[in-house]
Amino acid sequence: MVIDTQIVMDWLVFRDPSCLALSEAVTQSRLNWCTTPRMYAELLHVLGRGVAAAWQPDLALIADSFERHAHRLPDEAPSALHLLRCRDPDDQMFLDLAVAVKARWLFSRDRAVLALAKRARAYGVQIITPVAWAKQQAQRGSAAP
Repeated sequence: MVIDTQIVMDWLVFRDPSCLALSEAVTQSRLNWCTTPRMYAELLHVLGRGVAAAWQPDLALIADSFERHAHRLPDEAPSALHLLRCRDPDDQMFLDLAVAVKARWLFSRDRAVLALAKRARAYGVQIITPVAWAKQQAQRGSAAP
């Protein structure tokens, strides 16, 4: 799976409870989080602009989370060549990586990314919010014999 910057910030900076199920799945290695150095650099750039300054981001925790839990691919990882074109160029790398690595999920709350959810299914990628994913997982668990 792939996680966009906004969701990473919700999880690791804002400690948003809506990301709890996702956080547990990642830290317990039930989900394989794919990322690139460029995605990590974007997160640091956003934090460097002071977007979350009031939250006092723990940069050591963020670095440790990427180191311990993310499967880091090189920036030159196989590209999907913009098979899903996003109107926000900053989000294109998440879509390209998700399609290229055949990710099951791309976690986002970004409207421009979510608008591509239907088209992404043709490539086997479900674009989903952490809340919707947690509900989906809970329903699957309650449906188990």
